[in-house]
Amino acid sequence: MSNQVPKYVTRARASLMLGIPEADLSRISKESGLGRVERAGNQEETYFTYEELQRICMVAAHQLQAAR
Repeated sequence: MSNQVPKYVTRARASLMLGIPEADLSRISKESGLGRVERAGNQEETYFTYEELQRICMVAAHQLQAAR
């Protein structure tokens, strides 16, 4: 069993970790240019580093404050 922490997480896992819907995560990712999209045939998946997740948290918090 490996105890290594992955360098990247999928959009679904990032959504779960951050507690925000995947649609909101996708929107923030596209607006901020964060994340890396990988394509294989008809499949497409977005991956995030932990540093990108931290920046997404900051963007989401800022947008939440601006909406108030």
